[in-house]
Amino acid sequence: MKILVINDDGITAPGIWAAVRALRQVGEVVVAAPDRQQSGVGASLTLHAPIKASEWSVESEFQSEGDGLYPVSAFSVEGTPGDACILALESLVKDVDLVVSGINAGSNVGWDVMVSGTVGGAVQSFIRGINTIAISVAAVTNTKYDIAQKILKPLAARFVDYSGDTLFLNVNVPKIEMSQVAGTRVTRMGGRSWGENVRAENVGPEKRYWISRNKSINETPPPDSDIAALKNNCISIMPMHIGLGNDSAMPDVEALLGDIPRQMLDRHD
Repeated sequence: MKILVINDDGITAPGIWAAVRALRQVGEVVVAAPDRQQSGVGASLTLHAPIKASEWSVESEFQSEGDGLYPVSAFSVEGTPGDACILALESLVKDVDLVVSGINAGSNVGWDVMVSGTVGGAVQSFIRGINTIAISVAAVTNTKYDIAQKILKPLAARFVDYSGDTLFLNVNVPKIEMSQVAGTRVTRMGGRSWGENVRAENVGPEKRYWISRNKSINETPPPDSDIAALKNNCISIMPMHIGLGNDSAMPDVEALLGDIPRQMLDRHD
């Protein structure tokens, strides 16, 4: 199996190489990651400027093969996670069987996935019909990746013989020790888990603003949600799909429109 690994924390982030350590025991690994921190960019793409990519020399521990370890190669991409994924799948790498985005430092649960570069980059492989895993640890300081590695390796291995519909799994691991893990839950998407704070600063005659996503939303999450799973020391595995359309609201929109279409077209048919 050939596995593409991407992320939004940048190619030097420890989480992506923790993922590689686990995944190279499953198949050949190719890394294509942004050359810098890209958290919070969601699914954005660079469409009006060229993208640079260069081969990245992997450290010596990833150069040895044999003893159940598959080869590793890497590319550094001057762009977003979505750019890295597209460039890899369309040009740099052939015949990818599985895409893994992460391991990310910081959870991606609930509505947070809308701004997540980890999830946003992974969207590009899923819409191309490739099984995809986005994986995160709910810690941005003193982040430990051992639990994420232990779930990632066997989960990725399941796709060696998987023949069902294309899956997009969003995996989140709580910030705890292995002995504290209460289990693994297949979950639904929760609501909003983090809000934004804005801090202003004066720089000479200018006023600048910093946006931070550090305001905790203290709502009680649904018990079967990804947010609740983390709060209960469980690993959350949430199946995702692409579908923002609200079909159930169509009658309400028709009522809201009323006779606007007739007035606009100035006719009575």
